[in-house]
Parts: sequence; structure tokens; C-alpha cells
Amino acid sequence: MWRSARKSGLLARVEASLNKSGIPYCLLEDIKPNPEDTKVYEGIELARKENIDFILPVGGGSVIDTAKAISAGFNYDGDFWDFYCGKNNVENYPNVLPIGVVLTIPAAGSEASGNTVITKTDGMFKLSIRTKAILRPKFAIMNPELTMTLPPYQTAAGIVDMMVHTMERYFSPTQSCEATDRLCEAVLISCINEGPKVIANPNNYEARANIMWLGTMAHNGICGVGRVEDWASHHMEHEISAIYGVTHGAGLSVMVPAWMTFVMKKDVTKIAQFARRVFGVEGNNDEVVATEGINRLKAFWKSIGMPVTMKELGIDNPDIDALVAKLHVNKGDKIGGYVSLSMEDCRNIYEIASKA
Repeated sequence: MWRSARKSGLLARVEASLNKSGIPYCLLEDIKPNPEDTKVYEGIELARKENIDFILPVGGGSVIDTAKAISAGFNYDGDFWDFYCGKNNVENYPNVLPIGVVLTIPAAGSEASGNTVITKTDGMFKLSIRTKAILRPKFAIMNPELTMTLPPYQTAAGIVDMMVHTMERYFSPTQSCEATDRLCEAVLISCINEGPKVIANPNNYEARANIMWLGTMAHNGICGVGRVEDWASHHMEHEISAIYGVTHGAGLSVMVPAWMTFVMKKDVTKIAQFARRVFGVEGNNDEVVATEGINRLKAFWKSIGMPVTMKELGIDNPDIDALVAKLHVNKGDKIGGYVSLSMEDCRNIYEIASKA
């Protein structure tokens, strides 16, 4: 959202601060919402030309993820995409450029994680790197006032994204994780409580502050300590946003309920727990409780302006064959940690999202 940073005057404030401190810098602008490899190559070339030693992304997840990709590729002799497609491991090349963040969009949690997602324009492959520390920013400046100019749709998409980051860790086959279960539930309940407040009043500082911190907690790793994570919904959504260019959070609000609807037929236990603890659904029949929990999740996301079907997302006739084929190429024959899903299972989930 570099245009927003420039229009709001934030970029000028950052430049003034750097100039006052005598710190030389160069600018890389025009980062797209679904960041692409072309901009990363441009950034690596610029960084090498200017011999930079630090990167300061000003924006949200797309800008931060681009900075991380540039950081990874700066001192690497090969193609930075090697790290994304699995040809090489960035952990083996620790001489990355350090990163700091000025956060303007609470959503991706990239300000507190070592993860990054980039789309390769040749073939539209959207892939990620996940590291424990090497690409984690050294600091993040998080001022809730910088988020007050976000449009309601962008705010809502961010809320979905942070909720799903939490759910990808919550839906785990690992047993006896009561502490992190409760952490996840607290984050989710807080998103449900605070989300409508910032939609209703974008200038609500306290609610903005809570949402900003929730996005960080959702993706800094604390909610996933000691447990197998899932990430099937993210993998499936990445194919949608890669092909159709939709907002990531909006794609997730469509795919997650469809995933839950399918997965509960194989293992309903955690989804029923989610329904009871997060949405207060009562009842003894796990399947009935889980179904109501999914309905309440969809109702909440719709209440803040998010789509819950492919049609609402603006995709009337999704090419499910292409989605499954790309998912298979990118992620293999099986995905998911809570329930292992075959490509045929994924096809069924895309169909549920299309017919809902």
C-alpha cells in the first residue's frame, strides 16, 4: 500500500526522520497487494547497486514479504525463487539483510514472523518461505493511528487473515495442548469482539490497538508452540489469489468455512470445541454443534463485509481443475496437518465453496 503511505504523508515522515539522522536511503515503490517476483528482482538489483545494508518496509504484509524476499536474495548467487520452490533453503544462507518494519496494515502478521509469500508471474505460482528467525524483522513500529485510514474492506480482510492464522494452528491433531488452545481461543474471541468496533468507528484507537496486536500474536508463533499446524486453507486460497488476484483475507473467508464443512465429516472433535468455546454454541451432538459454529463464523465474517462464497468473491465459475492442478504441483499429493487431504478432497472443498 505504498500509495497510501505517500498520500497520508507517512512516507514523507519516514524520509524526514532518515534525513534528520543522516541515514542515506533509496526507494522501491509500487508493491502490489499480492506481491510478485518481478518487484523482488527489481529490489535485489537496486539493493546491490546502492550497496544497502538494511531494509525498512513501510506498509503491510505485501511490502514486508517483498522486503524479506529481497533480503534473502541479496547475497545469494542463484535465483531467490530457489528458496520458494524448494530448490534451496534460505536457512543455509544466513547472510541476509536485516529488516525493520513500519506497519500500516494489521493482517498478515509478517511484522513478527519469519515467513514470506511471493507470486511468480510466469505460471502464477504463489509460494512461501517459512523460517523460525532468519527473516523475522529486527523491530516493528506499530502505531494504531497509522491504520485509521484503511478502508473497511481492507480492515475486515485483515481481521479474517489474523483469525485464520490462529485457526491454522488451533486445528491440530496434537493432543493435550490446553494452554495454546486457550491462547488461540482468546485471540479469536478478541477479534470477534474488537473487529466490529473498528468497522463501525475507524478512529477507535483502543480497538485499532487491540486489532494490531492481535494480528501480531496470531502469527508470531506463540499460538503454535508444541503443536502440528494445518495450513491447508491457506494453501488452497493461495491458488485462488494467484489465479484471480483476489484479496487474500477475502479468499480465506470463502475457503475456511468450506474446509471446515468438509473436514468435520472426517474429524469433528476440534471444530465442535471451536464452536463451543469461541461462539458459545451449546449441545451434546458434536456434528450439530460444529455445523452451527461454522454458520456463526460465516455470519460474523459477512457482518464485517466479507464474502463466504466464490460468487460473493466475484468468481462465478471458478476453474476448479486449474486450482487443483496448481495445488498438486505446488504442494504434492497431500496437504493439511489436522486432517490429511488428497487432491480429490481439495476438489470437493473447492466445490463446496463454489456451491455454498
